[in-house]
Amino acid sequence: MILALKAAFLGVVQGLTEFIPVSSSGHLVLFPKLFGWSDPGLAFDVALHLGTVLAILVYFRSEWASVVRGIFTSLRVRPSEWDFPQRVAWLLVLATIPAAVAGVALEGVIENNLRSVASVGVFLAAGSTAMVLAEVLGRKNRTFDELRTRDAASMGALQVLALAPGMSRSGITMSAGMTSGLNREAAAHFSFMMAAPVIGGAGLLEGIKVAQEGLEGCPVGMMVVGSITSAVVGSITIKYLLSYLKRGTLAPFIAYGFAVALAILLALVLS
Repeated sequence: MILALKAAFLGVVQGLTEFIPVSSSGHLVLFPKLFGWSDPGLAFDVALHLGTVLAILVYFRSEWASVVRGIFTSLRVRPSEWDFPQRVAWLLVLATIPAAVAGVALEGVIENNLRSVASVGVFLAAGSTAMVLAEVLGRKNRTFDELRTRDAASMGALQVLALAPGMSRSGITMSAGMTSGLNREAAAHFSFMMAAPVIGGAGLLEGIKVAQEGLEGCPVGMMVVGSITSAVVGSITIKYLLSYLKRGTLAPFIAYGFAVALAILLALVLS
């Protein structure tokens, strides 16, 4: 029962913070340390992330169907003749390449050097600063239907920074999109969709390691509870965050990021 409750709690954390711009990886580092929990292992981490991928696929299911068709139908016409789903399909490919390459190249560096509480605090503060700049400097006047190549390129490039725990993937990519000219809802919409191939690809690579190394003592039931909780909470979070961003700003998430970063700094100084 205790393991199931821990799994459900971490599933809620993952489902919320993968999409709310406050860093899921950072919180998954902080909470176990805060509560003195042992690391549940790579297999459990894979389960949590596959839950959020499922949330993205289910929530945007009609758009994913159009995107998949668009990949194949786009091959029969010139790029200048692509319709919107065909363009989105290839913009997602463009946005995925930087993080995919960097993730493979820098995996060891990140795992060995950037998983400390101190680095989480630094990247939380950096991500909040990026969102402040996006709110101040971004024109935020284009909708999702007006998505451009430069939006996907900038969002994909900055998604590389989100490989570091504490740097919110949704926060940094939304900031890039808003600075490029997308409104908040459009930036979040594309940010969430472009998360699926990146998180799914990372989950696949980690899943291969799990297959080679075994579950490392992580009960299957714990993985199932965490994955399902992450998927359900993630779907709800996507829905309500997109609704909020039609009218609201990133200010609450900016304040939260700075507050947690300050708390981490104070804890480290006073310890």
